[in-house]
Amino acid sequence: MSEITFSRALTIGDLSRRTGCKVETIRYYERIGVMPEPARTPGGHRQYDADHLRRLAFIRRGRALGFTLDSVRGLLSFVDGSERTCEDVLALTQAHLAETRRKIDDLRKIERVLADMAAECA
Repeated sequence: MSEITFSRALTIGDLSRRTGCKVETIRYYERIGVMPEPARTPGGHRQYDADHLRRLAFIRRGRALGFTLDSVRGLLSFVDGSERTCEDVLALTQAHLAETRRKIDDLRKIERVLADMAAECA
């Protein structure tokens, strides 16, 4: 991923606009621990940084690719330096790979059916 830099902290609205993630969803991710709590101003406003932006972009991309929040949390635990073993990593990645391959197979079947339908209409 390219390096993200900026000179000031981001508000939750800024983070929402940059990632396309709703403010309520960002707050939810914080409550469930997928996103770390940001620093706060003396007035209590959240202040996000480049790490928050990268992490939220990763979460959004994972969700868009069909990963559950638990799966995304598992992937993030590797980044966060959890006590997972290589066997844990292997098991999780193999499970994701198997699920991805199942989805690809399903999409190919749908593609064939749609192509056949389109050909019949032509």
